[in-house]
Amino acid sequence: MGPSPKTLGRNWPGPFRKTPGRLLGLGLVRTYQLAFSPLVGGHCRHVPTCSEYAYEAVARHGLVAGSFLTGRRVARCGPFGCAGHDPVPERFSWRPPHR
Repeated sequence: MGPSPKTLGRNWPGPFRKTPGRLLGLGLVRTYQLAFSPLVGGHCRHVPTCSEYAYEAVARHGLVAGSFLTGRRVARCGPFGCAGHDPVPERFSWRPPHR
């Protein structure tokens, strides 16, 4: 059994290549988390939250692919969308996963 989520922090702690695009994307997500997320409140129906998902998607798959995955995830957050555990896929694909 690994460390609890509280000890790991809010965002994905795994290794990733620190390219300029990834660092820019992660900086934008982190700015949102610190500046705007407290104003919006905790209304996310998914685990991890959309900003945590965005951070992990950009870290693991790069700025373009991570942004695409994040956009697809945010589109699922509408009033008729699903809820629950929705992890970042291990491998990137332009097609949505079959559910």
